[in-house]
Amino acid sequence: MCPGHCVDQPGQAGWWAGVMLRLLASRWARGPGTCGGVHSATGLCDTGFSSSRRASDTSRNQPPSSEFVARSVGICSMMRLPVQTSPEGLDAAFVGVPLDIGTSNRPGARFGPRRIREESVLLRTVNPSTGAHPFQSLMVADLGDVNINLYNLQDSCRLIREAYQKIVAADCIPLTLGGDHTITYPILQAMAKKHGPVGLLHVDAHMDTADKALGEKIYHGTPFRRCVDEGLLDCKRVVQIGIRGSSMTLDPYTYSRKQGFRVVLAEDCWMKSLVPLMGEVRQQMGGRPVYISFDIDGLDPAYAPGTGTPEIAGLTPSQALEIIRGCQGLNVVGCDLVEVSPPYDPFGNTALLAANLLFEMLCVLPKVTVV
Repeated sequence: MCPGHCVDQPGQAGWWAGVMLRLLASRWARGPGTCGGVHSATGLCDTGFSSSRRASDTSRNQPPSSEFVARSVGICSMMRLPVQTSPEGLDAAFVGVPLDIGTSNRPGARFGPRRIREESVLLRTVNPSTGAHPFQSLMVADLGDVNINLYNLQDSCRLIREAYQKIVAADCIPLTLGGDHTITYPILQAMAKKHGPVGLLHVDAHMDTADKALGEKIYHGTPFRRCVDEGLLDCKRVVQIGIRGSSMTLDPYTYSRKQGFRVVLAEDCWMKSLVPLMGEVRQQMGGRPVYISFDIDGLDPAYAPGTGTPEIAGLTPSQALEIIRGCQGLNVVGCDLVEVSPPYDPFGNTALLAANLLFEMLCVLPKVTVV
């Protein structure tokens, strides 16, 4: 059997243990810390473990239960899911983009995907709060990391765009572990090539609509300006939530509002539920494709200190859950969680929060059964 099979019965515990041992043996036979190179079809880093299963199969990938497989056992993949090098046969996939050379302040987001995967070991298969059972509905795997160029931001954008074009061409919905916010620009290039201009739910402390810095037009403060320039966004269906912080002008929101974006300031969210707001957002988005881009600095640094550009007085984790769960029923075609910088949170709380938010995103994808 291959690691793509799921555990449906407790009696298969011995089978899972055998799978984990075989995976570990295969890993170390190749040498620890090695990378199998770049998969020619996707541009993703080949870990050497491949499981290609069709979504029509009766059995789908399932994260192993800690009742039968110790959490410290197994490959460090998102939720300990099987690792694939191809998106074929998948409904959704977790993808890492370990890039941080677009940052304007503290670096370290290149280590975000790895730490998020480490903390995701605590996640389980079902969301009892919403009734979502994503692994009963979707074939999901971890596609590893995009092989980016840490010495050339423009080339990294090309590599990301090409990798995501292949992912979305396979009708696989990507859930991205960032990486700084620059990565959303080439991802949305790939999304728009398949879906046309998409709606955007953008949670962040910053609007990321600057034109340039130090003469450069691509960095983590410009992705959505570049997306507007290239017609990648359906601007009447763009909502930015959590915006705050000091500015160089008295009205830093002018550009976004002129494009038709809805800008929801952090102070308009203080001390209240965001369920009513998300009801309005669902109406605004309608049934057309929507992309979710969640910068972890949208949350207050008291909850998420491990990020490069923290701003005080942000959103709470419960409000983050209200925002993502409020996307249930939308035509979500992709998601990302960016700007986790593990060096600034050695305890891993920021990465743990990020892993949970990515799971919540998985739970609101269109095909997920809610019971």
